[in-house]
Amino acid sequence: MSLLEIKNLKYSYNNQKSDIFSLEIDDWKINEGEFVSLLGPNGCGKSTLLKIVSRLIKPINSRIKFSGIDITEIPHKEYAKLVAYVSQNTYSLFPFSVYEIVMMGRTPYLGTLGFESSDDRRIVIDALEAMEITHLRAKGINEISGGEAQRAYIARALAQKPKLILLDEPNAHLDIEHQISIFELLNQLNKDTNLSVISVSHDLNLIGIFSNEIAFMVDGKIILEGKKREVLTQENIKKIFNVDSTVFYANGNNTINILINPLNKSLEIN
Repeated sequence: MSLLEIKNLKYSYNNQKSDIFSLEIDDWKINEGEFVSLLGPNGCGKSTLLKIVSRLIKPINSRIKFSGIDITEIPHKEYAKLVAYVSQNTYSLFPFSVYEIVMMGRTPYLGTLGFESSDDRRIVIDALEAMEITHLRAKGINEISGGEAQRAYIARALAQKPKLILLDEPNAHLDIEHQISIFELLNQLNKDTNLSVISVSHDLNLIGIFSNEIAFMVDGKIILEGKKREVLTQENIKKIFNVDSTVFYANGNNTINILINPLNKSLEIN
């Protein structure tokens, strides 16, 4: 069943060089329970697409449906229960504590007076524990490292209990251990709760391990999409990123590992 349907999406803006950048998505669907990675060169429109789906910016023209309903017909408070968004920016203008940041994820569920319930507090604690930042709960969000703050904002998204989570480079600022642990957690939630995931990432190996669907973007358009074994190939990596690579398959072809050769020569593996 299609969870997210995008048709005839158009958005444009002037970039730093005063050139007009245009995002155009003719037809793109995400099925319920998919773990999708959105790949492409810097500046191709990946982050812009996530912001449009999260309703942070409004396209010039589009038909975007969530579970068959046009997203413009869904109240913002209800949409926040369906879709959570984690941006690359992990800085807060205000000195909120980590606990307060994560509790913001429960805002769509709070009553008129805005008081959280015991269930809200339990969900927040669970999210803090999942991101391994319970010990930071009383710290100011701007007093901790970039990687720790990133985990706090992902915890806030998890506290929303969404059906779809949008992550713009969720492994940015994170060390290798926490990059893997966050993708493992998202993968487990994807399997256990049918959480749908759209993630922008430049780490081809994390994508090759955890994603099941991949979409390549170039110049504001999705030019390739499909199962990762069909799309994440040496030929496509060369076409999109202009680098040579060697692709390995493991675990019954469910896991893909990629070696990038900086010398633009094919690797010979004995």
